[in-house]
This record gives sequence, structure tokens and C-alpha cells, in this order.
Amino acid sequence: MKDSSEQDFSSIIRADLNDKFDDADNSLRPQLLKDFLGQSSVKANLSTFIEAAKMRNEPLDHLLLIGPPGLGKTTLAAITAHELGVDFKVTSAPALDKPKDLAGILSTITPRTVFFIDEIHRLKPAIEEMLYIAMEDYELDWIIGQGAAARTVRIPVAPFTLVGATTKAGSVSSPLRSRFGIIPRFEFYTHEELAAIIKRSAGILGINVNDDAALLIASCARGTPRVVNRILRRMRDFAQVESKDTITVEIVRAGLEKLEIDSMGLEKYDREILLSIINNFGGGPVGAETLAISVGENIDTLEDYYEPYLIQCGLLARTPRGRTVTAKAYEHLGLEIKKSLTESQGSLF
Repeated sequence: MKDSSEQDFSSIIRADLNDKFDDADNSLRPQLLKDFLGQSSVKANLSTFIEAAKMRNEPLDHLLLIGPPGLGKTTLAAITAHELGVDFKVTSAPALDKPKDLAGILSTITPRTVFFIDEIHRLKPAIEEMLYIAMEDYELDWIIGQGAAARTVRIPVAPFTLVGATTKAGSVSSPLRSRFGIIPRFEFYTHEELAAIIKRSAGILGINVNDDAALLIASCARGTPRVVNRILRRMRDFAQVESKDTITVEIVRAGLEKLEIDSMGLEKYDREILLSIINNFGGGPVGAETLAISVGENIDTLEDYYEPYLIQCGLLARTPRGRTVTAKAYEHLGLEIKKSLTESQGSLF
């Protein structure tokens, strides 16, 4: 019988699995590499590495996936395990509270298992140090006894592939990062790539979508498949309520207006961030922590979800002194730039 700590940890792992794979996006996740659209360079290289590992009958080298949220890192990890024909175990760094939590997973895996850790930059130091030896030597250092009688023993584990995902590459420690042999970086998707994803997802959802409507949705989806699938499902709702079997440009335009998503894909909260900088801080600069407090948002969400797209659109700039809105942001929001602001921040405009 498992003790209470083992049962608690098992429930954490199951809950984490449920959060990632039992959501509404699950049916839209591709299962094969050929069905994974976009990220062509990442996909081509990974296909080669997977095939080589299968030919040698060896575990794939450890893989670190870097990029903003919603670009398909978790999906690609699952596809990797599927293509290799091996088991897939999933957890996230915050769920690994103590070294025994990691030991409990690694001591029970089968050979060549793909072990996925989301938010790997949030690993605790003690767990990270245990992971170093496991990644390199496929062994675990375990301390037996206490005080003067304590001794360290090494427990062998099955050869495995660690796949880590992070939105903050700079927060991954150098010793950990150096132990990954494959480090692809995900980029935001083009409108054409997102339109192709929309077509595939629409077929799975059982709804037709016009080419122009697909491109319009893609243009408002922040370059992110997760967002494009979310918007597509809402457009399906609008179309079905109106007894339409096809999503048209007219339905998309009306739907985006109801969802308060503008022509650049900015949602209400994006605009509130820009307006807060303009109205409360004179257009900037303002520190990330201060800005997060002013808009009532977690700083990690601000930096990981909102800022990358605002910067990509040229609406926000990061300077040594803090965040600053650009002239393009004023123009998009229909606001007049104050003369004093343009003079003090002329380099940005």
C-alpha cells in the first residue's frame, strides 16, 4: 500500500496531466509530426534526430523547448514520445516540491521514456541538482541515514529523454541548460500558418470556414495556435446560433467586435496595459512590477503573455528604465502624442 505522501504526489501528477490534456484543446492537438503545422525548422531537425535515435535504438537526446506560451511546446513533446513509440510522463516544475517527488517518477519509468517538465525554469535548486546526475549518468544520488551516519548511494534509473519547456530561457540555469543536447526556439506563427491550422481545426470541429474568414481570424490571433483555436471555437458558436454551417468574414467581424478583439488582435486587457502606461505614467518608462500592480495582473503573465505580442506589434518598447509605449500605440488607440513626450523619448519615435 502506498503511504500518504506517495498518494498525494500521485494525485498531483494526475491533476497536472488532466490540466494539460483533458481540456477543450485536446481534440485539436496533432498526434503526429506531419500534422504539426508551422515551426518548419524545428520540426525538420527534430524529425531527423528522432529517426536517428530510433535507428540506434537509443533514447533521444534531452530536449529544451523555448518560446512564448501557446506555440505548441507541450504538443510537440507528446508528439516526440508518440513518434519514438515510448511512454510519455508529464509534470510541471511547481509540482515537484521535494527530491523524493522526482525520485518517485524516475525510479518507475521504462527505458527511453519521454519525461516532460513544463516551466522547467521554476525547478527548486535541490531537485535541479538531482536532475543533473540523472540526465548525464542515468542515476540518482540518494542520502541514507542522518548526521554522522549519513551516506550517499546511487540508484540506477532507466535511460530516458528529458523534455523541458520554458517561456523564460534566461531563467534556466547554465548548468541545467548545458545538459540539453537539443535546444530549439519557437517563433510566433505567420498568418498563413495560422490559417492552415484553422482549416485543420475547423474540420475536426465539424464547421466550414471561408479562406478570407480564416485569414481574418489568423490576423487577430497573436501569432499563437492556442489563441487561434480559442477564437475559432467562439466563431463556431456565433455561426451555429445564427444557423450557419460556414464561418464567413461577416460572422468573424461581428464576433471579434463582441469579443472586444481589434484589428491588430489586441484584447481589452492589452489596451488597458497601454492606456495605463499612457494615462498613469505619461507614456513611460515604467517598471514591470509597477505596471503589473497598476493593471491588477501577475507580473509573470504580463511578461510572458501580454508583453511579447505588444512588443512584436511595435506598440511597446522595453528600455533600461522600463516599459514605454511607442508612437504606433498612440496612433492605434486614436490618441494624440504630447509634445513633451515626443521630445523626451524621441529615440523611440
